[in-house]
Amino acid sequence: MELTEILAEELGIKKHQAEAAVKLIDEGNTIPFIARYRKEATGALNDEVLRSLYERLNYLRNLEEKKQQVLASIEEQGKLTEELKSQILAAETMVVVEDLYRPYRPKRRTRATIAKEKGLEPLANMISLQMVEHEILEEAEKFVDEEKGVNTPQEALEGAGDIIAEFISDEADYRIYIRDLTMKKGRIVSAAKDKEAESVYEMYYEFDEALNKLAGHRILALNRGESEKVLSVKVEAPEEDVLRYLEKKIITRDNPYTAPVLRDVIADSYKRLIAPAIEREIRNELTEKAEDGAIKVFGKNLEQLLMQPPITNQTVLGWDPAFRTGCKLAVVDSTGKVLDTVVIFPTAPQNKVEEAKRVLKSLISKYHITLISVGNGTASRESEMVIVDLLKELNDPVQYVIVNEAGASVYSASKLATEEFPNFDVGQRSAASIARRLQDPLAELVKIDPKSIGVGQYQHDMNQKKLGEALGGVVEDCVNKVGVDLNTASASLLEYISGISKAVAKNIVLYREENGRFTSRNQLLKVAKLGPKAYEQCAGFMRISDGKNPLDATSVHPESYNATEKLLEKLGYASEDIREGNLKGISKKVTDYKKLAEELGIGTLTLEDIVKELEKPARDPREDMPKPILRSDVMDMKDLTPGMVLKGTVRNVIDFGAFVDIGVHQDGLVHISQMCEKYIKHPLEVVSVGDIVEVKVMSVDLKKQRIQLTMKL
Repeated sequence: MELTEILAEELGIKKHQAEAAVKLIDEGNTIPFIARYRKEATGALNDEVLRSLYERLNYLRNLEEKKQQVLASIEEQGKLTEELKSQILAAETMVVVEDLYRPYRPKRRTRATIAKEKGLEPLANMISLQMVEHEILEEAEKFVDEEKGVNTPQEALEGAGDIIAEFISDEADYRIYIRDLTMKKGRIVSAAKDKEAESVYEMYYEFDEALNKLAGHRILALNRGESEKVLSVKVEAPEEDVLRYLEKKIITRDNPYTAPVLRDVIADSYKRLIAPAIEREIRNELTEKAEDGAIKVFGKNLEQLLMQPPITNQTVLGWDPAFRTGCKLAVVDSTGKVLDTVVIFPTAPQNKVEEAKRVLKSLISKYHITLISVGNGTASRESEMVIVDLLKELNDPVQYVIVNEAGASVYSASKLATEEFPNFDVGQRSAASIARRLQDPLAELVKIDPKSIGVGQYQHDMNQKKLGEALGGVVEDCVNKVGVDLNTASASLLEYISGISKAVAKNIVLYREENGRFTSRNQLLKVAKLGPKAYEQCAGFMRISDGKNPLDATSVHPESYNATEKLLEKLGYASEDIREGNLKGISKKVTDYKKLAEELGIGTLTLEDIVKELEKPARDPREDMPKPILRSDVMDMKDLTPGMVLKGTVRNVIDFGAFVDIGVHQDGLVHISQMCEKYIKHPLEVVSVGDIVEVKVMSVDLKKQRIQLTMKL
């Protein structure tokens, strides 16, 4: 099958869609650009499908390259047969290619190569062919040669056995069969190295589960328990079935002299050479699958977090809570500019509550603060108590919200934060970030390495390169879905725009500083290192409000400006109507999209997108997401009783459930079995990060700080 046929079959798309996507990727187009502006070519494949296609395309091309290398190596040795060539070309995975290459791979010195050097290969061949018609040791006697280091018939026999054992181990068909059999019938077993020790791995102290039923999060937990030296983990293979299979394949004659020797050699080959390698391969494969699953979940969680709706037109007080060093505050206006910073000490050991309240009242009155954004880290509970107490004493309505501060400390100590706030200390930067991530979560969170945002599971145990690439793709898709204001976007935000590199993002900001506001998208072509291809990729995602051309404020691509202007003229509008918001019912005026698209010389899907955009210019897709819960009162874990029904925000989704913030500092767990009445495979089928859900308290364990919740009301 051709590459594009394989991709089409695997992804459930048509061959022409796969061909178009591959062609566009090879021409240097980015995934967001293809998804948004090349719908006609790909049949409207979305960014998720395109990313999967891109990953598989790379894998299949690497596989093809590996096959060519292997074929060339075997050909060079003069051992390539037509049958072997067709087996290698037909292989669908790297593992199978490696299996087929194993006998021909240049080997380090093994027991078998040493035995061959001692001249024992003819004896091994005779035993393998089961041609010995008398006692084996009599035959082995002929190979005793003290000069070569073979001192006894027994040594000769053992050396011949090593040669046969390696031959069995190298046979690709055997390995493929044994690997499949082990996956079907094998089990994974773990035990505690110290049964008395308390740890988070207690459920794995005596664990035993079928390999083919093992959930991804269990695989990652076992791996971590093993690397922390708390657990010993092993694969229990169906050994008897394997040995029976090998004996049936190898012992083909009823020879009383060779059969017992071959049985011993088969057992040795399996236990010493095959089983450890297969166990490694299976565990690697399981880990890879588990990681892929976890990365997918992490990506979905990250997307939901980044796409949370901004809270606009409010002056926000960012509050980074702490004990000894005091709580750092930053006042941030509605544009994200920091107006003031201060440190207060309402928490232990100073407990200067009244003094802190005086400072807070003064800030609220001076800057007309309407919202307090509190980080959910250390001392957040104590800070919350002070805030709620304060709100009761105020005449003006002020609310507060607890925000996930994951990554704020990483950002505040970064080079980027130092450049942004050269005169602030780490705490002040962190407080500013906590305020801004409420005002515009996307613009603020892109400054942090996605891996530090903490909305996944076992992220530190994974292949960091793969995780980084996947999460980078999620951030890129989110930023391009929303688009950026070319005149206010930071370099951190701009570098995620389709076609824009880190260096070009900095050049855009530099151009802005030197030449003032952008008034037209075309000016981008004057930015250093931003050529025509990069312009084509990025222009549609860059917005200019109050620019020369009203279309620059929309997601209509400059390549479609002529068609859009003709469309407006045809429907009796002028381009100024875009600015004035006069195009609300424009879609009702288009009766035949196909015919109109042909007249305008564009595709039907492009026309539909243009009409949708003109109706709601620069509409923010985040508007559809649930808004955060703003609070004005506080609860304690002690206040919770079973049966209580509360509203909460989903903070993290993992394979076995979701953690929900119900306003008591400790997130509660809704287990997957408590999410809905019907059976679901994964919590993401029901909830996403940022969702507002109604939950009922099932149990509260104050000692272990655990809250069990249910969504079955």
